[in-house]
Amino acid sequence: MSSQTAIQGIPKRRKKITRQQIAPYLFVSPFIISFLVFLAYPLVQAFTLSFQQLIPFSMDFEWVGLDNFRRVLIDHRFFSALWNVARYTFWTCVILIPVPMFIAFIVNSKFTKCKSLIRSLLFIPVLTSTIIAGIVFQHMFSSEPGGAFNEFVALFGINPVRWLHQPGTAMFALVFIAVWRWTGVNMIYFLSGLNNVPQELYESAEVDGASGMQKFFFITTPMLKPIIIFVLTISITAGFALFNEPYVFWGTTSPQDIGTTVVILIYRAAFMLNDFGYAATLGVTLFFIVMIVNMLQLKIMGLFRKDD
Repeated sequence: MSSQTAIQGIPKRRKKITRQQIAPYLFVSPFIISFLVFLAYPLVQAFTLSFQQLIPFSMDFEWVGLDNFRRVLIDHRFFSALWNVARYTFWTCVILIPVPMFIAFIVNSKFTKCKSLIRSLLFIPVLTSTIIAGIVFQHMFSSEPGGAFNEFVALFGINPVRWLHQPGTAMFALVFIAVWRWTGVNMIYFLSGLNNVPQELYESAEVDGASGMQKFFFITTPMLKPIIIFVLTISITAGFALFNEPYVFWGTTSPQDIGTTVVILIYRAAFMLNDFGYAATLGVTLFFIVMIVNMLQLKIMGLFRKDD
């Protein structure tokens, strides 16, 4: 018997694909498809477009290499916008992490009454339209007679302030509306983390005579570290991507660029100047800046540190 005949006589084993093997891929496929279509593909296209420039009076693009990135390095408006969003991100992180965490600690206390009412009142702002909220706050910060904030400072004998026309007060207005809007959301994040803190730790601390503030700083804060990292990460991302509020306050042009953000520059370049290549370059640059900042804060927070 030849070797070929012997091989033919051996029955072939076909590997059957079971439902258990297919199920995991089916469950993750919506995420993978969404990631590829709505994130990976636009990111690759933006990166490719950043090396090109739209030819005037046509819909064709020409390859310009690193010219768009050189424009970014000498664009003073870009650095002014980057400084604005960096300051905004710093102040929102300084306020919107410890304050909601402390509020969550108070709300979670067994001595606090009307917990549902407090949670609802603090969460309501995020349910309102950003545009409507921006218009309302624009009138509240108005330097004209009747502005709510000028009426308030007048009670202390302070002259009317041009809130939206000065760098310091303009930043205060942006941070104020962010705190009003996102305190409740961050509080919910911290409340979810507090539910996973063992109550035995608080009971042991009470037996040792620890005060409420000592329990907050030495038990609550360390146990909420994963939530703090999460909130800090999304706060940095949202801060650098600021657009809605300054656009409602000033449009695409603000006095002395006090309200200009990087995303507003991207909007101006793409939809007002038809400079899509430069807009893509600004977007790619912002993406890498946010990624670097987040990687640094994750490194500082010890996320990549190996446990001994």
